[in-house]
Amino acid sequence: MSQQQNARLAWRSLKRDLRAADVRALFVALALAVAASTMIAFFLDRLERGLERQASQLLGGDVVLEQRDPFSPELRRALEDAGFTLSDQVDLVSMIRRGEQFQPASVKAVDDVYPHYGVSRVARKASTEEIASGPPRGEAWADPRLAQLIDLEIGDSVQVGQAELTVSGFIEREADQSAGFGSFNPRLMVHTDDLAATGLVQEGSRVEFELLAAGPPEALDRVQPLLAELRQRGVEVRDIRQDRPQLGNALERAESYLGIAGLAAVLLAGVAVAMSTRRYVERHLDTAALLRCFGASQQQLVEIFAWQLLGLALVAALVGALLGLAGQAALLALLVNFLPMTLPPPGVMPLFLGVLTALAVLVGFAGPTLLRIKRVSALKVLRRELDPIPPAAWLVVSVAALVFGGLLWLYSGSLPLALALLVGGAVLLALLWGLSALLLNGVLAIVQRLRGQSEWSQALRLGGRQLARRRQAGLGQLLAFSVTFFAMAMMVLVRGDLLTAWQAQLPENTPNYFAINIQPGERDAFEAAVDPHVEEKSTLYPMVRGRITAINGADPREAVPAEARGDNALRRELNLTWQSEVPEGNKVVAGEWFDAETDGAGQTSGWMGEVDATPQARPVPISMEDGLAERLGLSLGDTLTFSVGGDNITAAITSLRSLNWDSFKPNFYVIFPPGVLESFAHSYITAFYLPDDAQGVNRELVREFPGVTLLNVDAILGQVRDVLTQVTRAIELILALVLLAGISVLYAALTASRPVRAHESGLLRVFGAGNRMISRIQGAEYALLGFASGLMGAALAEIATGALYVTVLDLAPRLHFGLWTLLPLGGALLIGVIGHALSHSLRRQAPAASLGLLGEA
Repeated sequence: MSQQQNARLAWRSLKRDLRAADVRALFVALALAVAASTMIAFFLDRLERGLERQASQLLGGDVVLEQRDPFSPELRRALEDAGFTLSDQVDLVSMIRRGEQFQPASVKAVDDVYPHYGVSRVARKASTEEIASGPPRGEAWADPRLAQLIDLEIGDSVQVGQAELTVSGFIEREADQSAGFGSFNPRLMVHTDDLAATGLVQEGSRVEFELLAAGPPEALDRVQPLLAELRQRGVEVRDIRQDRPQLGNALERAESYLGIAGLAAVLLAGVAVAMSTRRYVERHLDTAALLRCFGASQQQLVEIFAWQLLGLALVAALVGALLGLAGQAALLALLVNFLPMTLPPPGVMPLFLGVLTALAVLVGFAGPTLLRIKRVSALKVLRRELDPIPPAAWLVVSVAALVFGGLLWLYSGSLPLALALLVGGAVLLALLWGLSALLLNGVLAIVQRLRGQSEWSQALRLGGRQLARRRQAGLGQLLAFSVTFFAMAMMVLVRGDLLTAWQAQLPENTPNYFAINIQPGERDAFEAAVDPHVEEKSTLYPMVRGRITAINGADPREAVPAEARGDNALRRELNLTWQSEVPEGNKVVAGEWFDAETDGAGQTSGWMGEVDATPQARPVPISMEDGLAERLGLSLGDTLTFSVGGDNITAAITSLRSLNWDSFKPNFYVIFPPGVLESFAHSYITAFYLPDDAQGVNRELVREFPGVTLLNVDAILGQVRDVLTQVTRAIELILALVLLAGISVLYAALTASRPVRAHESGLLRVFGAGNRMISRIQGAEYALLGFASGLMGAALAEIATGALYVTVLDLAPRLHFGLWTLLPLGGALLIGVIGHALSHSLRRQAPAASLGLLGEA
């Protein structure tokens, strides 16, 4: 027969097969698997792009460039050609004058494009408005703190350099927070067209020029080589993970969770299709034997069933993909009030991924079947023994595993993670098969020792015996249910622990004020003024400014890797501090914390000793943040020279620390021991939480300590909490989809075993068992399977979550004791209820009809 004839025969066979229960179950399972995977893929795609766009609001753009000189027209054209929209900002510090009152302020000049994302909240005379632009020409918006310091009112005029501007609003929240904590002065926002009139931008002025670029992910990919070149030239290049560690960690964990959820959905899809194809494979071996009787060759058999499976896969994939697309649209419509951010439109990649998932999973489990069909003998019509899988089938399994690994790579975005899961999964599968056999044998042995004469005791013993008679099939189902419960439990556990970590990251009493520039003579008085009103505060940390001038005796930019030459730590002064003990939220991960030096009399002395003109005898020990050390290529024992107050201090790294950047408390890249920096001019910094009913205290502090700068970070905290809330809802939604995929696995597995259980039900009816006894036996059998699967799933979930916490999510692993009770009992109940419900129609059939289901065509 020709290829066309084989295809027509396959199509006719497929139409007939749609009346068979196993083919319908396979089609439904495949469609559900594709629907779940495409729905999750759509959410992964849209939510990740939407969350990153929402998070970029804090930075002001997708990419922010900063340098001391204006940006060249060539660079602007390169970014615009790549697909970016550009916005200019200029940051500088200037004295603001109102009448006879003066106050230094951080002036932020924005253009007409500002902001790329979000809106600014500005208080006017009559109301508060949300505005998607900056101040008009000739006007300025002031920080409320600036208004308090120089008694500003809306409508007043202020002198900025040589220009006079009208204050038309007070900034309650900026659309972006790109200045971060780098500027401790109150803010004044103006238009860039007014800068020329101020005369503040002159040759040699301390001005920072920023270029904020917003565009699609493809544009960012296109300019990566350009950004790398700019970093090497000393231009500061920032993105959301570098500029906002508090938000970056949360987004990285959310992305990891979404990737893991995608992997779980793919895994469940494979299990569902595997269970659905088992009955299909067994039945079509007989069909292949009949075709061989009618003269079909081995190649024709392979072509006929390949066309049949391809048609089934394509139709099911198309239906599943459409269901996934419709499902994500319906869910987004339901969640429009809970996801206030505007999501980008769906892309086409999830549809291709859905079709690819269907083909890859089906080929992976149908390939060995085709080889078995190829080897079927015509004598199998008379002899029902199955031919063994030929050696070449393992090659097909390997190829399918590689395809499946490719899908894991696409869903996770990490090749090492996909390879590790693929190899580890193959090893784990062999181990699980052995452990499942031991567990099933143990459960059945315990059940058979029951000596009660009640109906349920008898049902448990009979159900256990039925499982024992079908041990191989029972092991397959136990393994499938265990993997399903494991994936579902893992998603629930990770979701709960992630939310716990995020709630701990930003508790209700997270510090919302930073106090900067506290002078040593004001320290005690400031602490006494703040303590009665605050609920939570950090330590008062001394702070000295210092610049890295040498690394291991060489120029810093020559001593670090090429990609770190534009690092901010090498371009600006660092905030240095000294502490005798490891600060709260810090953890020494390498080396040892320094101890105080003692003189010959046993008295503590400083590392520098007496201040004299002699050269420094030996390097001072310091502790460095491990992330900065990694970026700069530094390790224990490396030396750095700091320029502090006109003097040079050589220090050696003796310990590395990990920091809790999520705490909204003061953190330092470099910590010195006591006795080194005290002789230099220094101030103190602290953070504290001021409740809403005590907000008037900040005005008292400003009046009593005019030199202390109070930085209100409520707006930043609000934006971070908003993004974390949206991430949490996205995770809960993805979790629900994974649970639906798990339920589809249970349905597919139980449907695939329906003919065998119908045959057993018919035999029991022949020997006099009533509906009630059959119902209890089947319920007991399903419950035993669910209980054993729950135990295995709990063990797998504990092991997998512990590994994920350590290697991917950066969380502390812990045991979940409730899981060991809830999952086995819940598994017994869930499998028992679903299996009992699916077997209801079988218990109402006549014995002859039930016995006939075993060989239905």
